[in-house]
Amino acid sequence: MIRPPVLCYHRIGGPPELGITRVPSPVFVRQMTALAKAGWRTLTIEEFSRSMSPYLFPVTRLSSAERTFLLTFDDGYASLAETAYPVLADLGFTATTFLVTDFIGRENLWDVRYTRHRLAHLGWPAIEAWQARGFDFGSHSATHRRLTWLKKPALTEDLARSRETLVQRLGAAAGRAIAYPFGAVNLITVELARKTGFELGFAGVWESGQDPLQLARMPVYAWDVGRVPAGLRGGALGTVGRLVAHVANRCAIGTSLMLALARPFRRRPLETTPQGESQQDRAD
Repeated sequence: MIRPPVLCYHRIGGPPELGITRVPSPVFVRQMTALAKAGWRTLTIEEFSRSMSPYLFPVTRLSSAERTFLLTFDDGYASLAETAYPVLADLGFTATTFLVTDFIGRENLWDVRYTRHRLAHLGWPAIEAWQARGFDFGSHSATHRRLTWLKKPALTEDLARSRETLVQRLGAAAGRAIAYPFGAVNLITVELARKTGFELGFAGVWESGQDPLQLARMPVYAWDVGRVPAGLRGGALGTVGRLVAHVANRCAIGTSLMLALARPFRRRPLETTPQGESQQDRAD
């Protein structure tokens, strides 16, 4: 099955970082506005799952009257509710955000600190409010660990806990899709995700198989500042853009190594309340 292209953003605006995942707010607004004016339409995760597309990946038929794509965000930073979602809603667009479920309503303690201060993740009230407005949510695992490095029991537990958290709070639709952290996936991860109950799984840039649990996705990084992101471009520019994004994504193994080395010294997030507040927050 040939599916529509998939874009993946992380952070929109906010404080500068040493990493590459922050896209300035003016760039994001310009890109989304240009796509809307050019006739592009975003898909819900349900529409994507049952769609047949005239596009190959890389995109080769940009002149089609039916231009659709799946717009996704990884990590679920709280700033999305201020810098991204309102922009999309004004344009009639929607998006799917993949959440690190152990850190909902918490700071990004799972990550290397690329910013001066830790960044907050969306809490349940904001997630539920935007879900009610037609935005979708899915899993980015429970812990944001590189799943291909986990032993089978730990991998099974991480996938199950993340999906159960989402389904219990947001309903069955939130348990349909997972975006694998760092785009890292292997046969074991795919099969355990399937057994856990996921129907769609998003991995790296060059995935070319037909398994719906190992789909290609194009990240938009800091240098992708054109009016049309590289993931929706045809020709040489699109091919080069995808190659650069693929290389950058592979380099994320360095982040995974640093996180693995630091893990024994980091504390787990406190248990959160339905409002996204920790038990300690409630005591303060």
